[in-house]
Amino acid sequence: MKKIDYILLISVIIIALFGVVMIYSASFVWADYKFNNPYKFAISQGIFFIIGLFLIFFLSKFDHHIFYKKANLILLICFILLVLVLIPGIGKVRNGSRSWFGIGSLGIQPSEFAKLGLIIYVSKYLTNNKKDMKNIKKGVLPIMAVIITFFGLIMLEPDFGTAMVIVLTLVVLIFTSGVRINFFVKIGIVGLIGIVALIIIAPYRMARIVSFLNPWSDPLGSGFQIIQSLYAIGPGGLLGQGFLKSRQKHFYLPEPQTDFIFSIISEEFGFLGVLIVTSIFFIIFYRSLKIAMRQSNLFSKYLSFGLAFALIIQACLNLMVVVGIIPVTGVTLPFLSYGGSSLLISMISIGIILNISRK
Repeated sequence: MKKIDYILLISVIIIALFGVVMIYSASFVWADYKFNNPYKFAISQGIFFIIGLFLIFFLSKFDHHIFYKKANLILLICFILLVLVLIPGIGKVRNGSRSWFGIGSLGIQPSEFAKLGLIIYVSKYLTNNKKDMKNIKKGVLPIMAVIITFFGLIMLEPDFGTAMVIVLTLVVLIFTSGVRINFFVKIGIVGLIGIVALIIIAPYRMARIVSFLNPWSDPLGSGFQIIQSLYAIGPGGLLGQGFLKSRQKHFYLPEPQTDFIFSIISEEFGFLGVLIVTSIFFIIFYRSLKIAMRQSNLFSKYLSFGLAFALIIQACLNLMVVVGIIPVTGVTLPFLSYGGSSLLISMISIGIILNISRK
């Protein structure tokens, strides 16, 4: 047993603490107006941050191989939760999606926990079926069927952003197992056709595509968020407007503490702040991938790769949305965006990776 990776741990603590501070900065105007409490969102995130810290230290000492033994049970629980959240009266609707369990003023998002459960299950599957992964029918298709089933359940909410993070993460993880590249070309074509079909089925997704290509075609509707995000990023300059001095959080950028918190960071701290935040993310990803590469145990290797890929892919998707490279997906920025479920899963992931780093 080695010591845990302290560089990774300290980087995560710094960025998560900064996230709590920025959630206060981004939300105090809206929180004071709606709840008469400017600290509401910051306090809630701070509570989840403290819980997350306990989980990190607990999981860093907890033998992660227990997840191998309980992978099937974990996946079954995640499946049940995803079914339950779709039932009216049990699942709560927020922003048009029935993807939450409401507990008082707090909400729990089962799709976030399903992401972790699927990574654990697929890691176990790849470990047990390494030889069969060369055979598409025998090795790859069974696990793809499981992934598609969960994708379908999450899309029924609907939560396209989380579903895409899960699928992309697991496809990359399966790729690391040595599956032939031509299979992924075929999967990519099928996936592209599926995305087109999903866009056609739901008109609001087409509106997001149109607003992505030309936000000014509907500046007060589907293009409003990305326009306000760019208005926040543009004036940031080199050093920003200064902490707490963002203008876009004054009822221009909708709910700036969630998906678009990076816009507020850019506005208040400028290019220098963006550079520091992205550098910390790079350190987290680099250390996580380095830990994965060092593992000789297959399950440990796949699990750490999967958790690292999930963080990398989710962060990249969020940043690309914020700067207008891809359409709005509703994906949060790990460690920084407001959301207890997202923060807890991100910190649980780091706790597991830190445990693996000790081996």
